[in-house]
Amino acid sequence: MSVPYIPCLDLGSYVNGSEAERKKFSDELGRAFNDSGFVTITNHGLSQELIDKLYENIRAAFALPMEVKQKYEKPELAGQRGYTSPGKETAKGAQTPDLKEFWQIGQEVEDGDPVKAQYPDNEVLEELPEFNAVTREVYRKLEENGIQLLRAIATYLNLPIDYFDPHVHNGNSILRGIHYFPIENPDSLPADAVRAGAHEDINLITLLIGASADGLEVLTMSNEWLPIKAHHTDIVVNVGDMLQRLTNNKLKSTTHRVVNPPRDLMKTSRFSVPFFLHPKSDMDLASLESCIDSLHPKIYEDMTAGEYLDERLREIGLKK
Repeated sequence: MSVPYIPCLDLGSYVNGSEAERKKFSDELGRAFNDSGFVTITNHGLSQELIDKLYENIRAAFALPMEVKQKYEKPELAGQRGYTSPGKETAKGAQTPDLKEFWQIGQEVEDGDPVKAQYPDNEVLEELPEFNAVTREVYRKLEENGIQLLRAIATYLNLPIDYFDPHVHNGNSILRGIHYFPIENPDSLPADAVRAGAHEDINLITLLIGASADGLEVLTMSNEWLPIKAHHTDIVVNVGDMLQRLTNNKLKSTTHRVVNPPRDLMKTSRFSVPFFLHPKSDMDLASLESCIDSLHPKIYEDMTAGEYLDERLREIGLKK
């Protein structure tokens, strides 16, 4: 088995480092995204206090009675804001829905950008006064980190360092709080029922604050599942389909899943908070000319980010 390259990188060395340090970070990030599609990030500016407060609020939100949570479920928004109940999302190609429920927080435009008209308002969780403020702060910090990571990626791809900036400023990014609920009666589940079926993310990159329990696995190039172990304070970053399309598969959108826990732990919950960094819907995802040659012919049809998101939301069952 070839061990994939999944480094732990110090984001501070890129944001505050010398030119040589920034180049080294960019090279290592690009190498990992070319190989495994995953890295872990330290020194990202989210304090342990903020992370603890985030998980405290996420746990409290999902502990609310179902009738309360369903007040915030808006099927017409295709799961893009507020609460989404169990049984609604199915991994592309799977038959059985994931064993999870989730809550999504989206972009709040504050600078007069007309793109604001494209975004629905976030649901305000009235029962938890801190919830919206805490998730909003985490959203902003992860968005800032994502912008820096995309600048490093741009350098790796020999693009202008600010190539992604106008596309992700007020982008259609999502912070998703996920509850993989306890499996009370494992024997009653379909054989293929899992917490999150094998899938690739839709967006440019995903930033995941270390989850409350193990379970995340990555499919390696040798077709073996590798558990990802990250400290609770680390951020796991992976490539999404949009960046893969843009780079004509130079950067890999890695297949990953969340497996069910061992039988003795099935009655416990798992919580996870990924940030899906999306561009504005009008970003052109046509593959970069620099990523196309005789050995790497163009694979994907031209499409905007909005068109691709719409297609994928239909495929996973969140949009009719």
